[in-house]
Amino acid sequence: MNAIVGLCHFCELHGPRTLFCTEALHAPLPQGAGLGDGLGQGEQAEDEEGGIQMTSRIRSHSPIDGTVDSSSPGPKKSDMCEGCRSLESGHPGYISVDKETSIKYVSHQHPNHPQLFSIVRQACVRSLSCEVCPGREGPIFFGDEQHGFVFSHTFFIKDSLARGFQRWYSIIVIMMDRIYLINSWPFLLGKIRGIIDELQGKALKVFESEQFGCPQRAQRMSTAFTPYLHQRNGNAARSLTSLTNDENLWACLHTSFAWLLKACGSRLTEKLLEGAPTEDTLVQMEKLAELEEESEAWDGSSEEDVKCNTKNDLVEGNKLSKCSTDASLLSECSWNEAPTRSAVFRSLRHMRQVLGASAFHVLAWHVLMGNQVIWRGHDQDLIQSAFDVLKAMLPVGCVRIIPYSDQYEEAYRCNFLGLSPAVQIPPHIASSEFYVLVDVRAATRSNLYPVLFVDDGPLSKYEFVVTSGSPVAVDRGPTILSKIEAALTNENLSVEVVDQCLICLKEEWMNKVKVLFKFTKVDSRPKEDTQKLLSILGAAEEDNVKLLKFWMTGLSKTYKSHLMSTVRSPVSSESRN
Repeated sequence: MNAIVGLCHFCELHGPRTLFCTEALHAPLPQGAGLGDGLGQGEQAEDEEGGIQMTSRIRSHSPIDGTVDSSSPGPKKSDMCEGCRSLESGHPGYISVDKETSIKYVSHQHPNHPQLFSIVRQACVRSLSCEVCPGREGPIFFGDEQHGFVFSHTFFIKDSLARGFQRWYSIIVIMMDRIYLINSWPFLLGKIRGIIDELQGKALKVFESEQFGCPQRAQRMSTAFTPYLHQRNGNAARSLTSLTNDENLWACLHTSFAWLLKACGSRLTEKLLEGAPTEDTLVQMEKLAELEEESEAWDGSSEEDVKCNTKNDLVEGNKLSKCSTDASLLSECSWNEAPTRSAVFRSLRHMRQVLGASAFHVLAWHVLMGNQVIWRGHDQDLIQSAFDVLKAMLPVGCVRIIPYSDQYEEAYRCNFLGLSPAVQIPPHIASSEFYVLVDVRAATRSNLYPVLFVDDGPLSKYEFVVTSGSPVAVDRGPTILSKIEAALTNENLSVEVVDQCLICLKEEWMNKVKVLFKFTKVDSRPKEDTQKLLSILGAAEEDNVKLLKFWMTGLSKTYKSHLMSTVRSPVSSESRN
């Protein structure tokens, strides 16, 4: 992530000052590169001299060997007091290297590049002088296209020698990408708040011990007429290291800021979409959002904890840079992730070869029509693999699965149902034509599959009996079913090509569903016009109409709400006129 994280301080004598900043540096580029893209001359020379050792994980608080470029921008020593300075004079700063991405995380008091120094300096001044939230403590967002956008969190640190017994600090995150920074707000707020709490906790312990030994309030009241600065013998400010009594403070902050840059850059990824997202993608996004809302309601986990990516943790065991481990929720509910178990049915073509052409035709017809598909047997993995293969024929919004149950579940709850062998089908279901049952039984020796399927593992031990409440003729079925069977029969097409054909067929028929939905549900056209539309769409046959009506239930809420608002907005505007 091309950004700079900085710690700023409001000095009573010198005003806003940048104390410490960390930036991510990629491969060496010429001077004048954008925010976070350039490598200063001092760091580049030290890298060439072998001062940086590459490690498999990011290396914490290792000073760069070498000297600081004397021409680097920054305030003069005469304009700095103890409170305005973080690193000692001559300290080269800190660097950590992520070998996986070849990104260097460099920390120093000021950026070496003049343009970056100006950007950080302006953000520091605005953070502590101009852009202030109510109560003076808390997060705020500001910036522009020219000077970058800033996430700033101001806070106070206890100091027994300061006016009001506290000093004003802020942590800022600067980047040029406004959208990315806004989307990272929840994550940054939680992690930066943790760093601030750690700093304030350390400073509070020091403050309480000093007040216990020498209470400052009574001493100040006794010398109320003494000039304030003269009373303090010119000691305008103390360093943050002395306020927290932590000699390793800057090394810890470097570790935390470096981790923050990497973790924030890893949690959001860009994907190239060709055209508008498909209906399956929209439905998957809606389901994922619902799962995240449910998880927050149950365990109180926040959005940033759910989305935080912990696989690329830079530092482990540091209090200032620990990451929540609730990220496993997102990976567990990913629809695109391959199942860990070994699939028994490898593809639709494989299932058609095992069941036979006629039995597969009956099964596929019921799947496409939305009837309940029941698999009954002992092997739960086999049944689950069958559902994984069959659901590829339907839009994601039309799939409702109960993988395995010890009792029958009604069709309104699921259209894919796995049952144990002891479960009996209710009489009203057995007499219905809206179901298909596949019994998975142990095969006798005379019924074993030929040599072709001997190496298919568990399949050689079973026989499959397909029972349908509605007899389906071989030449009966929706148009999409005949195209699917033609693709499965064509041995010149690989399994991957067949999968792509299936995606294209589903999108073609989902577009017809969208037209029908707008025509009937939104525009409320009469049946005669609807029949003409179906003829134009090439879906006037009975099975095609049933398929379209069933697939209409799988339309995403996003599409439906968008269509309703688009259609109704002109009417509302006319009524106002």
